[in-house]
Amino acid sequence: MYEGAAVLRQNARVTSERRDDYQELVDEISELLGAPATLENRDFELIAFGAYDSEGDLDPSALDPVRTRSILTRRSTAAVRAWFEGFGITRATGPVRIPRTPEAGVHRGRVCLPVRHRGVVLGYVWLLDYDPGPSERQLDAAMRVTARIGALLADEAQHGADLTRELRAVLTAERDWQREMAVAELRTALGGRADGPHTVVCVAPWPSVDPDDAPSVRTVPGATALCTLPWGAGGAFLGDGLSLALLLRLRSTDVLAPATTAASRLLERAGASGPGSRGGPPVAAGIAVPRAGLAELGAAWAEASAAARAALAEPRLGPVAPWASIGPYRLLTALPRGAARDPVVGPLLSPAHAELARTAEVYLDRAGQAGRTAAELGVHRQTLYYRLSRIEQLTGLDLDDGEDRLLLHMALKAARL
Repeated sequence: MYEGAAVLRQNARVTSERRDDYQELVDEISELLGAPATLENRDFELIAFGAYDSEGDLDPSALDPVRTRSILTRRSTAAVRAWFEGFGITRATGPVRIPRTPEAGVHRGRVCLPVRHRGVVLGYVWLLDYDPGPSERQLDAAMRVTARIGALLADEAQHGADLTRELRAVLTAERDWQREMAVAELRTALGGRADGPHTVVCVAPWPSVDPDDAPSVRTVPGATALCTLPWGAGGAFLGDGLSLALLLRLRSTDVLAPATTAASRLLERAGASGPGSRGGPPVAAGIAVPRAGLAELGAAWAEASAAARAALAEPRLGPVAPWASIGPYRLLTALPRGAARDPVVGPLLSPAHAELARTAEVYLDRAGQAGRTAAELGVHRQTLYYRLSRIEQLTGLDLDDGEDRLLLHMALKAARL
């Protein structure tokens, strides 16, 4: 085995309950072709890595930057994906040879075996090309193995689609008894996976316009189920478009890192394909407090949605915001839309007084400390005092009064929502 392969395989994360099945098939291809192979889904995210043992095995130089990143991070960049797809691998029905291109980080040539099921490409098996390379007979045998991989991927995708409907039913139920029934159905579908701690992630707004367009659970490490919902269902902000809901199983309620990683990956996917990448609206993610079992999924979705809404309103909280970290927005996002508006603060929120509103919010965020406020705003203290007096004149509030300050502070925060 070439140097470092054992370490790389130890670092690989599980992305599917069928890891062993995929691993066995990839190892079978590695043996057939006499070269280490990797299996990626159609989004270029790593599923399994196989290594081949022989006396004349490939040296460590086989680990060019593209291959190293794919194995260590379990995914390739959008640029790498576009470069490889430029060779027609999405349309190919047989092996595709790709030449070495050092300037693209590809120091060794590749052979790509498209993984298809019923004509649909579901992934790719990759191996490093070598001289003289695998024979046609070897490649034919390997392609027969990819057909078996394709059947597994298709079956798993169908399973994920079923759970999409189950999860959506839970999160959109309008009555308690409807939610209880939906939770029972989801629990039955999950079987043993329903036990243990879970959390819910909300990504909003999701860029797709198709309500049925959600990533496969297999593309998100640790995902139990995924679905898209109207950006307003189950306690989320009432607006246009869709949000994405992710049900994630955790090892412990004290470790939220897997949820943060999954949320970041979904944000990257949304930003790469959605309007945010073209100057459109930003996208943010919220994470609910972990819970044992599935009984409180409705409350968890409300928390995740509220955290995403807060991160969109207050960029310093995001782009991934756990509900526990959004502070006063935990209360503000629970209020009906518009409930936190107050008539005395209305004049301050007009576009003509945007600088005064910003001054008031910074001043209150800094606990009324004039020196810190002036420094952050980059103004002289006398300028700050003048602005504060103008704020009191516009609102009729006394900034030396604790309740008046609380009212103004909450109204300014609510205005962001």
